[in-house]
Amino acid sequence: MNDQTLFAFIRSAVRSVWALELLLLMRREPGRTWTPQDLVRELRASTTVVEDALRVFQAAGLVGAADGGFLYAPASPTMAALCDSLEQAYRERPVKIINAIVAPTSPVQGFADAFRIKGEPE
Repeated sequence: MNDQTLFAFIRSAVRSVWALELLLLMRREPGRTWTPQDLVRELRASTTVVEDALRVFQAAGLVGAADGGFLYAPASPTMAALCDSLEQAYRERPVKIINAIVAPTSPVQGFADAFRIKGEPE
């Protein structure tokens, strides 16, 4: 899978490094059903971060709801392959993947964000 396709996937489905870690955790145990509380505990993340990531992943077809929780369930072989590529790239080039996650979606947005006052609502 080429970097352009992988980075497009990251921009559309992986909104933070916390979200990336959550996805990879769930991917490592594909048959396990996770409650949001399990994921909060495991990742030491906030409930809001976990719930937001799960909502995005569910909409993207990466996780499914089951028995009051969520499990890794890519909607297609293509989605599974993207997750495989993401995990491999993160293992081999973590800085490049983190930079892709935190990079502004457009140069104009990046410029505007540079002038945001800390604590100002987004």
